[in-house]
Amino acid sequence: MPELKTVGLFLITALAEIVGCYLPYLWLREGKTIWLLVPGALSLALFAWLLSLHPTAAGRVYAAYGGVYIFMAIMWLWAVDGIRPTAWDVVGSLVALLGMGIIMFAPRAT
Repeated sequence: MPELKTVGLFLITALAEIVGCYLPYLWLREGKTIWLLVPGALSLALFAWLLSLHPTAAGRVYAAYGGVYIFMAIMWLWAVDGIRPTAWDVVGSLVALLGMGIIMFAPRAT
């Protein structure tokens, strides 16, 4: 089950990053309170810490994480922005997730 743990950790990590970027966006673009920067900064700190929990090389984690981030951003588009993903959004997300799987779970010599 290490694969499931890895994917779950990536999903939580992506959510932390998206929230950490969305809250300042609300302040900058939507005129919301500047106090949103505080939880935004905490969320980005959580994001960085979560990335450090993976037991493989940082570069591999960053590359694979990008695929999960793409998927989560499309889910955010739907859940928060209220915009239904197109078929191309879904296909692109699946390709990105496939890339993540190849990077993280391909057999390697130890």
